[in-house]
Amino acid sequence: MRVLSCPSQGYPWGSTDEIPSFLGEAPDGTPVAEVWMGTHDLGPATFDGPEGPVSLREVAGELPFMMKILAAEHPLSIQVHPSAVLAQQGFAAEEAAGVPIDAPHRVYKDPHPKPEMVYAITTFDTLVGFRPTAEILRVLTPLSHPLIRELTETLHGNPGFQGIVRLVERLLADPPSAEDVAAIVALCREGIERGIDVKRAYLTAVEIEKHHPGDVGIVISMLLNRLTLQPGEAAYLGTGIIHAHLRGMCLEVMVSSDNVLRAGLTSKHLDPVGLVQCLDKGMSRLARVTPDQFGFSTDVYSPGLREFALSVTQCSKAEPHGVVLPDRGRRILVCTGGEVDVVNKHDEVVPLTRGDVVYADGEDGMLVVRGTGEVAQAYTPTADDHPGELTDLV
Repeated sequence: MRVLSCPSQGYPWGSTDEIPSFLGEAPDGTPVAEVWMGTHDLGPATFDGPEGPVSLREVAGELPFMMKILAAEHPLSIQVHPSAVLAQQGFAAEEAAGVPIDAPHRVYKDPHPKPEMVYAITTFDTLVGFRPTAEILRVLTPLSHPLIRELTETLHGNPGFQGIVRLVERLLADPPSAEDVAAIVALCREGIERGIDVKRAYLTAVEIEKHHPGDVGIVISMLLNRLTLQPGEAAYLGTGIIHAHLRGMCLEVMVSSDNVLRAGLTSKHLDPVGLVQCLDKGMSRLARVTPDQFGFSTDVYSPGLREFALSVTQCSKAEPHGVVLPDRGRRILVCTGGEVDVVNKHDEVVPLTRGDVVYADGEDGMLVVRGTGEVAQAYTPTADDHPGELTDLV
């Protein structure tokens, strides 16, 4: 087992205190958005070697999954992750064009898709997938504004997924003025005061405007489902699903990729054409992940992919001999609370407190966790694992 040091990302939407507190560090007033736990080229974890830090890739190779701690104080960009085919094509095209990997306008950082799963550590608010057509019409119809009337009429004439995508395409190709967006948000405030908000669509627009006034993403946000995860709940975001996290702290587990196509609520490079191209017909379906039980103390969250699954184990003195964790392959563990010892088959012991991260592989065999606390483990599921049930919500 190897204790890891993991790089952080200071994106502007990050929280100034959530991740430092999680890591047991003093906040310094700067936003900390993510901690990357994996082997991705743009931010590999390291461990202490005899002559200094060693990249995790040296012993783990390229892991198919990556885990992140994400803490959002402000809304993230409206975004979509590409499928495997689009990721390969996009990466090859930018490589052939000689676009530097760290260029601000570079979209495809690697040739991989990026399906991901979020597991809430705190109450976590996000926008995921389109609302049904009828619900979008209920949201838009009470807002008396020329743009909204145009969108409503267009959707009446072309309902369903393709019609909604056409609305997004139209908004991105010809974004409304900041004045029009402000007027629409004012109508949303009036709707809230009258008690006619539909599933927090107006509230979402009002909240986002505080951080991105005049942005076309405010209008697009009203087309999207708002989902609130309580701590311990998880949701799966497949490729091609439009989404935008709003606030809260979570664990993300994903295919090891950093490919993101953005279309609003950000100062980063926008690729509206590429985003629309990535939209998948399944994106209007929203899925929570219902965990399976492993033993008495472990929940296993698995969306049924071959690349990753997440186990969350809560151990206590009720099991003084410890709790056996699932899987025996390459794994990354993070302590999300309390104080625990991780023990491998050689009786090597690694103590962990909140925020500590450790890597284990086949040489470590089955792991046992002792103490009082919670440990999350990202790993590649095998045929013996039981994927969680996906429950459609819309």
